[in-house]
Amino acid sequence: MQELKLRWLLTGSLLSSIGMSFIWPLTSIYLHNRLDISLTTVGVVLLLNSLASVAGSYVAGMAYDKANPYWLLLGGVGTAFVTLVVLALHHGWPIFAVLLFVLGITSGWNLTLVNAIGTGIRRYDGRYVFNMLYFAQNLGVVAGTAIVGYVYHISVTLLFAIAAALFAFFFALVFFTYRPVGHRAVRVRRAESAGDPQPLQLPKWNRIVLIAFFAALLIIWTMYQQWVSNLSVYMTDLGIPLSRYSMLWTLNAGLIVGIQILLNTLSHSGKYLIYQVFFGITMVALSFVVLIFAKSYAWFVLAMTVLTMGEATAFPAIPALVNDLTPLDLKGRYQGMVNAWASAGRALGPLFGGAVIDATSYTTLFIVATAAVGVVLLALATLWLLVHQRLTVFNY
Repeated sequence: MQELKLRWLLTGSLLSSIGMSFIWPLTSIYLHNRLDISLTTVGVVLLLNSLASVAGSYVAGMAYDKANPYWLLLGGVGTAFVTLVVLALHHGWPIFAVLLFVLGITSGWNLTLVNAIGTGIRRYDGRYVFNMLYFAQNLGVVAGTAIVGYVYHISVTLLFAIAAALFAFFFALVFFTYRPVGHRAVRVRRAESAGDPQPLQLPKWNRIVLIAFFAALLIIWTMYQQWVSNLSVYMTDLGIPLSRYSMLWTLNAGLIVGIQILLNTLSHSGKYLIYQVFFGITMVALSFVVLIFAKSYAWFVLAMTVLTMGEATAFPAIPALVNDLTPLDLKGRYQGMVNAWASAGRALGPLFGGAVIDATSYTTLFIVATAAVGVVLLALATLWLLVHQRLTVFNY
């Protein structure tokens, strides 16, 4: 049976990432500066968008295991396209907030389905597939955020129209090239109905380890969001221009590209996947240690370099590890959980950081983040040491 070519999956992920990168960077600025919406209300809108992404991720993961993913992805991409067309025509208040909520659902839905479909590509090692998906998604963020500022000053309508056009291309790509995904789903359902042994429940120790990793994702992403939501204010308070903060994310993108190229040369075996996860989490924790002492721009560059080493190694390795620990008929559900718990952390991050800063200081926030990620690392390493020999690895 023909298998979906990885290049089409990566192209779809890239188009989706560029399209969504036209939306989220400008949301706060557009709502506050153009529509005169209070920052408190903007915060609520962004929180609801993140929660919608959590819901979309979870439901899509469940649906992947029960239905034909080809039609599920067509539906998700088509809904995103229609929503963006409406947004291009009507982007006042409160319709913008409503449509952003819908986009949150489709964002989580489409990302989960793309990752779940990636588990079915057997031509390459799972770690290579998820490394490449992570690379494509970040390349899309780089391209989208580099363009969005220029187009925003020309026309908001044009911005949303371009995003809609990208999703129109994504829809056409899925329609014409993703059919093998549907054929594979039918084949799997037939195998199940014919009595092929397919575990309906996760083995006990697999389930415990996955729950631990999901909790870790929640905590790590909550802390990671401090870089996105609060660090810009901290740096400007120190007299560092906002443009320098933006340059940190350019550095982040460039390092991710280099690290992914290196990882892809080492991804022919998943034997050391767990060490990649542990190394990445260690680097994320160390980035906050550097921030504790950061008072000049050079220190922030160092902290971003360490952080990027962490995220580029740990974040794509975790869904690959989840893939190894889940049977065929549960892969969608648990890939959905990966995205749902990460999205929950992204939703909680700004609120958590703001509360800590208001009550104490930025330095305290960085200490708390270091401790939290350090505890996560210690807990995961201890659990893995105790139970890894009892785990069931699923290879298809």
